[in-house]
Amino acid sequence: MFGNYLVGLREGLEASLVVCILVAYLVKTDRRKALRPVWLGIGVAVTVSLGFGAALQFGSQELTFKAQEALGGSLSIVAVGLVTWMVFWMRRTARHLKAELHGKLDAALAMGTGALVVTAFLAVGREGLETALFVWAAVQASNDGTSRPLIGVVLGLLTAVLLGWLFYRGALKINLAKFFTWTGGMLVIVAAGVLAYGFHDLQEAEFLPGLHSQAFDITGAIPPDSWYGTLLKGVFNFQADPTVLQVTVWLLYLVPTLAFFLLPGRVAPTGAVPKEPKSDDTQVTASAARSSDSRGSSGDGAGDDADRLHDGARRAGEHPVHREG
Repeated sequence: MFGNYLVGLREGLEASLVVCILVAYLVKTDRRKALRPVWLGIGVAVTVSLGFGAALQFGSQELTFKAQEALGGSLSIVAVGLVTWMVFWMRRTARHLKAELHGKLDAALAMGTGALVVTAFLAVGREGLETALFVWAAVQASNDGTSRPLIGVVLGLLTAVLLGWLFYRGALKINLAKFFTWTGGMLVIVAAGVLAYGFHDLQEAEFLPGLHSQAFDITGAIPPDSWYGTLLKGVFNFQADPTVLQVTVWLLYLVPTLAFFLLPGRVAPTGAVPKEPKSDDTQVTASAARSSDSRGSSGDGAGDDADRLHDGARRAGEHPVHREG
């Protein structure tokens, strides 16, 4: 249940932030008349996402067992690919997301109402479809015959909506970079379990071999119906008797993906070693030089220490002569 709650929270919060950015920008720029088409686009996106999830859930029930397993396994692999791309994309572009959405919204405002509806639909619909697909795959992977996985997802989505509203009202401040980094890392762990389960589905559909080739069987030590077995299943999609292919796929995905995701970025040193001037530094130096010129500084205004010392010494030597005169 916790794993599905995390999926709903992480995916839902992204969509909530997109909505908050769009609505807040229109309100702050006094364009409230444009809110109606934006909300219309958001509503259509939510409806399409819910319809897509319902089609996956109820449509698959009409298929044969092997067809269900083949569809579930294939969509699980696709869902893991999408959510992995999304996690890395959000980490790379989160700080520029606001400016990007503002630019698209300005362009849509210039084009008219229809463009506003489409812009809002695409901005939220992409997140909604990805959420529906991955949530469905995660629920299928951790389904234990109860409604707990679905309850976890719904609670996660409701929490995301509440956090989004608090962000919009300014009542909550959080370091989003750290939040998305930690939840993204945890989501990679959940995705690894979904991926392994997807390959197991393809084995049951007889698309892949090795269904009876178990890597280990520790059901005696970790019974699936025990509280800790249920916890491991709900959080990590843990299986006590996986096949060799499942374990191989789990390791090949989790280890490099998580290591690359958590790899720290290059940080500029903070010691006494001077750094090479960049474009920003050049602009600051030029600005300081212009400020020095406006104050009547002598020389070429480049801020050279030797020139300033020379001019200061010359002025100090001239002062006594001026007083005697």
